[in-house]
Amino acid sequence: MSQKLLEVKDLSVDIESGRILHDVSLTINPGETHVLMGPNGTGKSTLGNALMGNPVYTVAGGKIFFDGEDITDWSADKRANAGMFMSFQNPLEVPGLSLESFIRNSIRQKTGKPIKIIQFKKQLEETMKLLDMDPSYAGRDLNVGFSGGEKKKAEILQMLMLAPKLAILDETDSGLDVDAVRTVSKGINEYMQRTEGALLIVTHNANILEALKVDHTHVMVHGRIVKEGGPEIIKQIGDKGFEQFA
Repeated sequence: MSQKLLEVKDLSVDIESGRILHDVSLTINPGETHVLMGPNGTGKSTLGNALMGNPVYTVAGGKIFFDGEDITDWSADKRANAGMFMSFQNPLEVPGLSLESFIRNSIRQKTGKPIKIIQFKKQLEETMKLLDMDPSYAGRDLNVGFSGGEKKKAEILQMLMLAPKLAILDETDSGLDVDAVRTVSKGINEYMQRTEGALLIVTHNANILEALKVDHTHVMVHGRIVKEGGPEIIKQIGDKGFEQFA
């Protein structure tokens, strides 16, 4: 396997209304935690969606490499099967499909192998307990009637069960209270301990980062990465905001 898990080279991305990202480049290696920060509306979520192959976003230039493969033109499901995962800022509700069934089907599709039901149920129960989730949520329709906090926990549950090579977390802390942020942070740390995977955390708020070991920080303004460094940048943002990078 290539040492570079994700390599983004000069990526420009358009939507119907025009260009959102301009010549974005970044590299993520296995086991690293990267943070993408910036003000609202600056293109952070666009980058996550483009990396996952959301067809709403058109790659107008540049390349995306994952695990040594050029995935620029790959479909979203092929990227997911290759080991990419994204949690969404506003997870969709899916009536008629239980959380448990969704996770089981996702694992089957990713691995191409039959699921050992007893082993799966035991792992699911243990992981839900870790996230302080009521076990009854496993049988409920995916995200239907879930609170904002429970939706975010369900996303982290999926990440832990799927154990992707790269997890992109888009504003996972949005709308969470202090206790929920702490629980989600615990789940993220568990993912890093269980796997050799990497994280790209997209956020404009540093609260969720307090309990995490951050290796690299990237600041995006107006669709461009304007500053890169280590965790010290997070403190700079906390002290002076994003205006210093404008």
